[in-house]
Amino acid sequence: MSDINADAWVSSGHRPMGFPEFVVVIASIMALNPLAMDMMLPALPNIRSAFQIADANRPQMVLSIFLVGFGVGQFVMGPLSDRFGRRPVLLGGMTVYTIAGLLAIMAPSFETLLLARALQGLGTAATRVIATSIVRDCYAGRRMASVMSLAMMVFIAVPVIAPSFGQAVMLLTHWRGIFVLLMIYGVIALAWSAMRMPETLPRELRKSLAIPEVLSAFRQTVTNRQTLGYALAAGGVQGSLFAFVFSSQQIFTEIFKLGHYFPVAFAACAVGVAIAGFLNSRIVGRIGMRVISHAALTGFAVVAGALFIAVKTDTLSLPLFMVLSGLMMFAFGLMMANFTALAMEPQGKIAGTASSLYGTITTLLGIGVGTTIGQDYDGTLLPFATGFFLCTLAALAVVLVTEKGRMFRPHHHPI
Repeated sequence: MSDINADAWVSSGHRPMGFPEFVVVIASIMALNPLAMDMMLPALPNIRSAFQIADANRPQMVLSIFLVGFGVGQFVMGPLSDRFGRRPVLLGGMTVYTIAGLLAIMAPSFETLLLARALQGLGTAATRVIATSIVRDCYAGRRMASVMSLAMMVFIAVPVIAPSFGQAVMLLTHWRGIFVLLMIYGVIALAWSAMRMPETLPRELRKSLAIPEVLSAFRQTVTNRQTLGYALAAGGVQGSLFAFVFSSQQIFTEIFKLGHYFPVAFAACAVGVAIAGFLNSRIVGRIGMRVISHAALTGFAVVAGALFIAVKTDTLSLPLFMVLSGLMMFAFGLMMANFTALAMEPQGKIAGTASSLYGTITTLLGIGVGTTIGQDYDGTLLPFATGFFLCTLAALAVVLVTEKGRMFRPHHHPI
């Protein structure tokens, strides 16, 4: 653990960067992932036309295969960073991301594009795992949750504007122009990190890559009730979000007939996440991670139930869908930073490995659920509403089991 400045509780572990620059750099490297994900949403119909894809749901693979690379990549990035340090793994991942962007720009077939997307996901796995690990290297407990919330506020604000960026790029040029923009951003983030981000894991705290030690770290992670419980709950919640993202272009353009206004509607829904991230950073220190995230999960369940009833009774209008989607995003924003902090809190000595395994569990579980729901899209909202409701009930049940039925307890110490 780095020394904490008693006056401002700011870690000395990320010098020469001050606190504001540290948060911005963490957020900017984390933003590589949602930018690469959500800027593609308006391009899916164009990609379908360009490669003459018959199945209307198949272009969703541009999103899901990216997340598969992201989920699988997290499994190895943590142990590598615990062994070799944060910087080399971070910079290596961002280099892979940049090269993958070049491959996507030149992709002659849909299959090549999917390969590039998988590699992009692999690259962003490093940025997400290392960002979380760096924060954990420097901060703990509510301080960590507060820092993560500030970073997540910027990170999660990206999906609000990313589809509009994607739409704007396509108004000016071909859909491949999106990959040009993503590559340029990757190069800038890589250069900034290379020049300013210090190594936050001292050599004496690095772990061996010997298989018994790696397996021991994995076992320590998955056998911790708090870590595994919140990883599974986050995976279920994330499955709902992925299902929404995968289906959103079709929902807004086919069911609600919004056409090119789809990015505006998506942004209006997603703004709730950014608001939640800012709010959480201000109140988590006073109220605590458990109380906030449990209240948000309860609200998430109420929203899911309301959406399911509205769809089943055929009373779902666009305004009601927008309100419920916004509330869903708001609750999601309050949950995820706190779920991550709660899961990581007992794992300080193996932060990299724990972060990677946590990310792999949540992402792959979320992809599996989200892809299943997204591929079931049939021109109606029933598959999404049903999946959203079931995912939420499952996540609620997992948190109840993790906390032994005692939810909303103020946070004092890890289980």
